[in-house]
Amino acid sequence: MLDLKSDRDLIAAYEARHAPGAVWPEVLRHIRQQGVIEMEIWRAADRLVMLCEVSEDYPRPLPPHSRVVQWENEMLLYQKPLPAASPDAKWLEMKRIFILPDTET
Repeated sequence: MLDLKSDRDLIAAYEARHAPGAVWPEVLRHIRQQGVIEMEIWRAADRLVMLCEVSEDYPRPLPPHSRVVQWENEMLLYQKPLPAASPDAKWLEMKRIFILPDTET
């Protein structure tokens, strides 16, 4: 999870940066190379939730890519880490606590 800065214009700009075709190809390639199979970002007000399906060896160590660093620095204009996030991380990992069972018991 991650919050956005509570500013309507910044939130609109953040969404525009994530519209289909707007994310830089180098960033998408880097995400896949790290072992991300599927990724979605959902927003409610200024709260973001990222859902990922990842490989067993995620995150794969990769050398920094200048375009990815540039992208991440740009995203800092919009993002506000949650208070519980560690100083070296923007996104706070969630713990799944419930799954709707396939059948009723």
